[in-house]
Amino acid sequence: MQTDIDPRQLIGRKAFDRDGAKIGTVDEVYLDDATGEPQWAAVRTGIFSRDVFVPLEPSEVASDGLRVPFERRMIKDAPDFGVGRHLSPEQELQLYHHYGLDAASGQAIEGEPGGPAEG
Repeated sequence: MQTDIDPRQLIGRKAFDRDGAKIGTVDEVYLDDATGEPQWAAVRTGIFSRDVFVPLEPSEVASDGLRVPFERRMIKDAPDFGVGRHLSPEQELQLYHHYGLDAASGQAIEGEPGGPAEG
């Protein structure tokens, strides 16, 4: 987990998919209940102004914004839980599963969508 992320510095910044295409603007940052560290970003997307949740690990904060290492389609197809509310543990598990990440480490699971390709 990137522990040097300041949520206040992230809100309002552009977010980009793995190909460098803009997917939207960071609207909110959600903290882990146990550690208080930033865990998820809600990104306001496109014409319909829908917020999608993206994991901050393995995403990277760059000078031009937040770089999310997933395809645009996968990001836009993320479960919709609405923003402004607390994410339940069940919702977080759904998001981890959607992105093919291990809930304990936030790292990609081999063979899962968004994870490393199987050899």
